[in-house]
Amino acid sequence: MRRSDLTGDDGTWQGLALEVDDRPRPGLCVFGAGRRLLLAQGSRPVLLAVVDADLQEVGFRRTDAYRSFVPPPRADEARALAGSPERWAHRFAGLLAGTPDGPLHDGRWLLRPDPRLLRRRHPGTSHAEHWDTMLVEGHPDGLVDWFHHNSGWEVLPLRPMPDAGDGRVKAYRKQARDGTLPPVLLWWVSGLDCHLILDGHARLAAAMAESVEPPLLELHRALPPDDLAARTQDAVTDYEDALTRFARLRTRHGATVPDGTAQAGPELARRLRDLHTTRRPTWCWPLPGGEPRWHRLAQEAGFTHD
Repeated sequence: MRRSDLTGDDGTWQGLALEVDDRPRPGLCVFGAGRRLLLAQGSRPVLLAVVDADLQEVGFRRTDAYRSFVPPPRADEARALAGSPERWAHRFAGLLAGTPDGPLHDGRWLLRPDPRLLRRRHPGTSHAEHWDTMLVEGHPDGLVDWFHHNSGWEVLPLRPMPDAGDGRVKAYRKQARDGTLPPVLLWWVSGLDCHLILDGHARLAAAMAESVEPPLLELHRALPPDDLAARTQDAVTDYEDALTRFARLRTRHGATVPDGTAQAGPELARRLRDLHTTRRPTWCWPLPGGEPRWHRLAQEAGFTHD
């Protein structure tokens, strides 16, 4: 896996691009059969889901089979990397590259802070209240509500959230107060239109208990390298064509006509930035055995939603 840092127009770090080869199918894989989805980790069903026919909600059942591939961060490591999402991103990238149980497969991915979830907090709402509304409730069954949270990017834990009295949460609460809490690792899954928590359930619970803003890192698919190169060339060609048109106008009407860079330059920069950071839909594999197999798995899991 190749890594490269993404920077903003001002040179600040914006995220990490990951180019993955020789991994045709991930260990943590989304399968589909009609309106029915299965998230499996290896041979273990992790999440069974049904998209409502009216596209208003997704019913699901968790199986408690998910296993995080991230070893618990040590306190000394948390202090050493405190306040550095860049260094945490590189740590998580190394773990993602080395595990057979994660969601990475061939293509290009981004791992970056996700302020979208944080920007949606109303100024009069505490962090604890905000995250209480963003977390998808229910265990083992629940609903991802597309009607009320349209493009709200709710957060779905892959196992029950621990309460404030849990031993792990108590240990993380001090880090939340000190500003040394390691980030929560999220994976945006377009078929559910929400984020799944890959690692950090107890850390998020600690941030909520202390009502502080949780540090986040979001993983999602991006444009593959060949598509990115082709679209980048298209954007550059459009920029050059725009400057050519302005040059012809200047020849005809004189130097009072601008050279076009003030208009075409920002548009080029915006297009290039969007190309490098845009989210691509999560890849979904056809479920072997189709709907009959999904129904068998649902029956074994005790999932009766339809």
